[in-house]
Amino acid sequence: MLLKELSALASPLNDQQIGQLQQAAAELSPQQLAWISGYFWGLSQTQGAGQVQPAQAPALATRSQPAGKLTIIYASQTGNAKGVAEQLKQEADAKGIKAELYAAGDYKGKNLTKETHVIIVASTHGEGEAPDDAIELHEFLQSKKAPKLPDLQYAVVGLGDSSYEFFCQTAKDFDAFLSKQGATAFLPRLDCDVDYESAATAWRAKALDKVEEALKSEQGSGEADVVQLPLGQAPATVSAYSKKNPFPAALLTSQKITGRQSGKDVRHVEIDLEGSGLTYQPGDALGVWYDNDPVLAEAILAKVGLAADEQVEVDGESVALREALIKHYEITLSNPQLVTKYAALSGSKKLAKLVEDKDKLREYAANTQVVDVLGEKKAALSADQLLGLLRRLTPRLYSIASSQEEVGEEVHLTVGLVEYQKGEDIRQGGASGYLAQRLEEGDSVRVFVEPNNHFKLPEDGATPVIMVGPGTGIAPFRAFVQERDNCGAEGKNWLFFGDRTFTEDFLYQVEWQKYLKSGVVDRIDVAFSRDQAEKVYVQHRLLEHAAEVWQWLQEGAHLYVCGDATRMAKDVHDALLTIVEQQGKQSRDQAEQYLSELRKSKRYQKDVY
Repeated sequence: MLLKELSALASPLNDQQIGQLQQAAAELSPQQLAWISGYFWGLSQTQGAGQVQPAQAPALATRSQPAGKLTIIYASQTGNAKGVAEQLKQEADAKGIKAELYAAGDYKGKNLTKETHVIIVASTHGEGEAPDDAIELHEFLQSKKAPKLPDLQYAVVGLGDSSYEFFCQTAKDFDAFLSKQGATAFLPRLDCDVDYESAATAWRAKALDKVEEALKSEQGSGEADVVQLPLGQAPATVSAYSKKNPFPAALLTSQKITGRQSGKDVRHVEIDLEGSGLTYQPGDALGVWYDNDPVLAEAILAKVGLAADEQVEVDGESVALREALIKHYEITLSNPQLVTKYAALSGSKKLAKLVEDKDKLREYAANTQVVDVLGEKKAALSADQLLGLLRRLTPRLYSIASSQEEVGEEVHLTVGLVEYQKGEDIRQGGASGYLAQRLEEGDSVRVFVEPNNHFKLPEDGATPVIMVGPGTGIAPFRAFVQERDNCGAEGKNWLFFGDRTFTEDFLYQVEWQKYLKSGVVDRIDVAFSRDQAEKVYVQHRLLEHAAEVWQWLQEGAHLYVCGDATRMAKDVHDALLTIVEQQGKQSRDQAEQYLSELRKSKRYQKDVY
């Protein structure tokens, strides 16, 4: 306002000079404007007109302080980090804190020099890799182009699974990168495990208190950076049903689609979404909240000598211990923390020895269910001690195996039943056992849609697509092809599928043959590992057709991989590197860079687990 009034009066400044001052003032806080006003007044008392040189005016020669605000950046692969970041933004809005929210892929790293407070919420993908959307920012911050950030206050939240070796690695990376560039952490990094909700909620409250205090301190009254919301205003609801408010859907079908002699039990599951208003896109996941097996809950209680009807508190309510185990706690999957804690409680020498070797501990935890860890050495526990060992129950995410263009108000899944013999007992996966055996048709199952923006068909239907999906990794590609068929997409489709045997394990075989015959799918190459003496997998088929794969990529094809992250995805990636090296006549480093560029441009996408 002051500059506008000055321009209306007889001024010693010309219009260009006034315009330059207006542009500079727009980037400064009231406190900074007041300081500059006094600074220039002082100069006017000691120097003649035209005598001020840049060297004599350090306030104009140095970079101005950025205006205070909170910037929230999320690096998310499946949506969890995005959800935490969105909650943080809503809570900042409710406190009147000026906050901006960005996906990592939409944020330019050089803009960090303009920030005062940044919070990064990051998940970790694969073997310690940054999520696809965060690759560019992740690389920028460790490059020579990364700017010094002495004025930046930051905090980092990591989401991960402690069962994996590279637990919260992306968050650790961002923390290290920012610290190296001179930024200061206003809170220690939080590394969250799979049951992250309560820890993340408490951390967000603490972080926002810190930011609010800092911004008010920097700006005096804080009027420039704190806005008041109308009383009672709440964030708009994106969807009626969500992870916290799942839809009670009806199970329509759970049909085994592997043969009688197969060593696997894979189910085609159909769920009714009628009346939910839920929509999804090919590539999205369905979250399934499940109940644990009551028989397993009772076996665990027997192991530690507790009564099923003992009352415990869960989320502020009193419930029977048996019910708590069935509905609120993870009682199938073990984890390194559980093993470590029980080793101390039970005094088991075997577990204590495992705890000393992190690699063996992770391997044991990944392959041993909770009830069998408790069986290593019998120990009487209190209810609090038992629940203190366990994580809270979290939903399982399944790649959606249908297109709504094809199935309407239904959603289809491809579920492999986890089942194996342990002594005289049968062990099953929590969610897979629930969907495959414990639920009857017509029963209710609580579900929600988890969007996955990092596993999507190309917008241009003429773009060719290569899909690599062995085993249940075939699920999203069934959705892709249904979508391309119904939308009349003209792009070529090439599927690589693999499993154990052709006769027993060719999932959706009739459907794929139909698509091949009608021309919707141009090529299918299969690898059935046990149909010959030498094991053959999808990566071998890729290498066999290296020239054609390279040609498709040169024509702009998008490449998708879905399935096991531990072995398959690594082997496929290595095969692709070899193809780029040999067919593109590139070095190994150049091939790595080529695939990295494909990922950045969303032409190489993975949905691995």
